[in-house]
Amino acid sequence: MLHASALLLFYFLAAISIWLGFISLRGGVRFVRYLQAELGKDYPEFTPFVSLFVPCRGLDEGLRENIEAIFEQDYPSFEIVFVSDSRDDPALRVIDEARRSFTKESGPTIQVVIAGPATDSGQKVHNLRVAVSHADRQSEMFVFVDTDARPSAHWLRSLVAPLRDQSIGATTGYRWFVPIKGGLASHLRAVWNSSIASALGAAEKKNFCWGGSTAIRRATFHNCSVLENWRGTVSDDFALTRALHEADLPIKFIPQCLTPSFEDCRWRELVEFTNRQMKITRAYAAHLWKGVLFGSAIFVLVFFGGIALVVARALLGLSFATPLLVLLIIFAMGAMKAHLRLRAVALAINDRRIRFLGTTLAHLLLWPFASLLYLCNALAAAFSRRITWRGISYELKSAGETVIIRGEK
Repeated sequence: MLHASALLLFYFLAAISIWLGFISLRGGVRFVRYLQAELGKDYPEFTPFVSLFVPCRGLDEGLRENIEAIFEQDYPSFEIVFVSDSRDDPALRVIDEARRSFTKESGPTIQVVIAGPATDSGQKVHNLRVAVSHADRQSEMFVFVDTDARPSAHWLRSLVAPLRDQSIGATTGYRWFVPIKGGLASHLRAVWNSSIASALGAAEKKNFCWGGSTAIRRATFHNCSVLENWRGTVSDDFALTRALHEADLPIKFIPQCLTPSFEDCRWRELVEFTNRQMKITRAYAAHLWKGVLFGSAIFVLVFFGGIALVVARALLGLSFATPLLVLLIIFAMGAMKAHLRLRAVALAINDRRIRFLGTTLAHLLLWPFASLLYLCNALAAAFSRRITWRGISYELKSAGETVIIRGEK
């Protein structure tokens, strides 16, 4: 009787999981089609003067190469505003070295702004609020990029060009982790993060800004009161997204601006990063957090509980073919979406490491464990709103209130 009840419960939850998996796979197909269509577009020339803001704190892996990639942008006229909270930030020494080694006859103008320590918001948000006030008067566009991103030479052109259409609120890319030495933790983080990337696409009203690769007209930035929306927050991109949505302005995802982050991580860093992302999501978009909690809980119960059920029935000499077939269907749908997504992203990011067999196998095989990790992250966010970001701890009281717990260099 007990085994029959467990089997019925499994089939009920499996039906829900298969339906959610089908919706997810359909979304993956739409993501691929959108990437292919956008990569084939040729936007008219549009290159107004740009202020490019780069918030810094500490040494990212590959920081020198990332900064050099920003310097090497194929764009006629722009300035770079590096901003940090301290003159002692080691990132500033790397920036200065990269600046001195820049050999082109012409390039961007560069300035360094020291914002000082934050008091009532995230340090990155505080830095950006100060940096924006130093933008050149002739600047028509504000662009934001993170120091852990390595944009391609045409990244800035691709990000700005669609904003010729003044009905677009902002354009955005997204991060794609590319492990350097590999390792299970690094690959799992890449797989975990990839599912967020494929949430972007043609539905411009539902897209979100990623602070590491976003462009917005200066006029739009001020008309949407982004500085006010940033007050008291720890997440620049969630607050910017909210401001644009409230103004009913679309956000266009630019596949050419999928930006690789070349770095590895250890298990502790993986857990810290993923928990932080989910806690921020709960604070600023609770409906998304609830969706992750529900969806990942259903999947984990069905998939990993189903494996336990199949093993138990096999050991008891009972039939297990049907539940095993259900598990294979669920796994096949997830693996198919992962494969399609990876192949599409390989068209946008020209790096051979994305095409490595190890990378492909990681995306095909690790996605169930990424779902398990999502559940752990969502549960962690249910019981705590404290995060640590670049050596500073915060308590996320609400979307508009951040308490700094402690800071360290």
